[in-house]
Amino acid sequence: MQKNESRLTVLFEDPFWVAVYERIADGKLEVCKVTFGTEPKDGEVYAFFLGHFSELMFSPAVTADEIPEKRINPKRQRRQISRQLENRGIGTKSQQALKMQQEAGKVARKESAKQRKETELALKFELHQQKQKEKHKGH
Repeated sequence: MQKNESRLTVLFEDPFWVAVYERIADGKLEVCKVTFGTEPKDGEVYAFFLGHFSELMFSPAVTADEIPEKRINPKRQRRQISRQLENRGIGTKSQQALKMQQEAGKVARKESAKQRKETELALKFELHQQKQKEKHKGH
């Protein structure tokens, strides 16, 4: 049986509040990072994810470590939950996935900038050629 898991972490990365949404499906981890300005309330975060979930850009999938399912003592589980609530950082797998997403966006931006520059140069060259023809016709 395949287990799906998701986790939402809201943390402060100077100077903004950030929400990191991690989802594990079919053994693959995908991460999305959303930046908020001021500290969001629980209702605002919930409303944002309900309204904009289809627009979220998740990172490329990274293989997630398989954790065997076992019964945990309720007291131990409570202690683990309190430790997770203390932990404010992002997991290393999540950081890797976010870095991959950042690199993919960087490559896409470079590609579009290169394409735009080439079209501008071609247009400028065409305009220059046209001006030269006009000058030549004048004589």
